[in-house]
Amino acid sequence: MATYSEQETSRFADAGGIRLHYHDVGEGNPVICLHGGGPGAAGWSNFSQNIEALAARFRLLLVDMPQFGQSEKVIVTDEGRLSYTAKAVRAFMDTLGLERADFIGNSIGAQSIMKLCLDAPERVGRHVALGNNAAAPLTFFQPRPPEGIKMIIDYYDDEGPTREKMRRLIETLVYDASFLTDEVLEARFQSSAEPDMVDLWTNHHPPREEIAERLHEIQAPTLLIWGSEDRFSPLDSGLMELKLLQNAELHVFPRCGHWAQVERADAFNTLAAEFLGRKD
Repeated sequence: MATYSEQETSRFADAGGIRLHYHDVGEGNPVICLHGGGPGAAGWSNFSQNIEALAARFRLLLVDMPQFGQSEKVIVTDEGRLSYTAKAVRAFMDTLGLERADFIGNSIGAQSIMKLCLDAPERVGRHVALGNNAAAPLTFFQPRPPEGIKMIIDYYDDEGPTREKMRRLIETLVYDASFLTDEVLEARFQSSAEPDMVDLWTNHHPPREEIAERLHEIQAPTLLIWGSEDRFSPLDSGLMELKLLQNAELHVFPRCGHWAQVERADAFNTLAAEFLGRKD
């Protein structure tokens, strides 16, 4: 199996006037991967344990969403984050000459892809959606906001980012944090503490946006993947999405948190590859 370098696969693209950073890995049908929205998140770090297995069959495009990673730290004021990201992804696809792609999305990355399904359904083939909270207002049993989201909100409070806050946040993302290394935590902390990131999270919040009432319009084949112990997107949101989406199936991992692609990497890679490789 090939070994891919983070540096050698790094690319930049103009996406409708936004400078987006991404990694281009493997060959085959294009699969665009969007990470979650926590402090310090980025494409490579979010999917690092899935790259080699999936790039053996697909062309993976690991995109740093606007405001994250090495992508431009744009200030979004006139539309919600989901709409803005969906628009940027469409422009990114145009720049790369991709009329249609499959997708893997984690958390708010998956919600952004669902918004793309609503805005431009012809651009989306299949979608693997990990632990997203798109149906949150329609569920009954989860707290609002969930525990993990409250930790993200508090991360940039008056005290500002700290390594201890980052450790608590990352430990909340998973069921068993014993495999996390100091290197992973430090890299994510350093990214979250960059001055432009602190300014964005502290002073420039995009308008809140909900798509729950429109989920029934989405026709794209969707594989919902959840951890039974997810503290960011509780399981009842996944059950609601399973009911609302026109063509969805749900897989739940036991003793797993918000990062199924990390905690259950081998099983996730098998599930995702099988689903994305199906012929419609």
